[in-house]
Amino acid sequence: MHITIIGAGVAGLTCAAEFIARGGNVRILERGSKIGAKACSWWAGGMLAPWCEGESAEPSIVNLGQRAIDWWANHTDTLTSLGTLVLALGRDISELKTFANKTENYENVYSDQIAELEPDLADRFHKGLFFKDEAFLNPRKAITQLSEKLERLGVEFVFNNEANASEVRGTDLVVDCRGLEARDVSKTLRGVKGEMLLIHSNDIKINRSIRLLHPRIPLYLVPRGNGDYMVGATMIENEERERISARSIFELLGSTFALHPSFNEAEIVEIGVDARPTFPDNLPRVYWKGEILCVNGLYRHGFLLSPSMAQMAAKAVFEGSNIPESIDEYFS
Repeated sequence: MHITIIGAGVAGLTCAAEFIARGGNVRILERGSKIGAKACSWWAGGMLAPWCEGESAEPSIVNLGQRAIDWWANHTDTLTSLGTLVLALGRDISELKTFANKTENYENVYSDQIAELEPDLADRFHKGLFFKDEAFLNPRKAITQLSEKLERLGVEFVFNNEANASEVRGTDLVVDCRGLEARDVSKTLRGVKGEMLLIHSNDIKINRSIRLLHPRIPLYLVPRGNGDYMVGATMIENEERERISARSIFELLGSTFALHPSFNEAEIVEIGVDARPTFPDNLPRVYWKGEILCVNGLYRHGFLLSPSMAQMAAKAVFEGSNIPESIDEYFS
């Protein structure tokens, strides 16, 4: 079967991997000039933290997300499996209890254990939650490695191509993975603005993903190696995709300083802004629009949910499986 995927973001790439594994002949059309050039996945945090997501996400997100860790481990070598450490400052310690009540698969950790996990945070936090089975990856390396692997397997990439799904010819199936650009066929998609920082510091070493709880804007900090850290992220009902707000910079940096004062001397390497494709219920969907298969609405769960969405799409294409109206039905 000849399949044309439109969009080489994380949704398009994971779909290509699943289609190739089932014997498909795949071509990917991408409007950017290279992998990541116009994909919001380039700015992702890369946290594979399904149990932490249970604090605010539907149970289906938690369940589907658990599959992502093994999937990415099998397709790239960028995975770091050291768990997630959730912390709160003394004034926000009630947030830790709230987080614990909404999540599972964690253990309570205290000063000595926190110091063992993260020596540079010793004596700064007296209680936390440790999600030992979670992981993180470097999104840029992950999608680059995955695209290179797909190319070796025979996938054809066509860059600088602005094709709409209805315009593609000479293929058995079109799969639309364009994110927000697909609003010409998916009218209910909206963009949720995410802002993040890439900072550099040689004065402190953090080994794993950290979540610092705050009543208004919780912080995550993810190591990128060589003293680099991704700091994020805001969620703003706004589709502006280029400019970060002064308030967001102030709050992201303020939370980073609160995590450890050594970050006061950190250098800002990059500022990232993009809009995540999101449906009204904040859940992803695999669905048919006529003869076009659409995979979209990954919101802030791109790396966490794209493997499961790709597998759902592949089963629909190669096995004729019915696509559930809700991802909650995927388990039944």
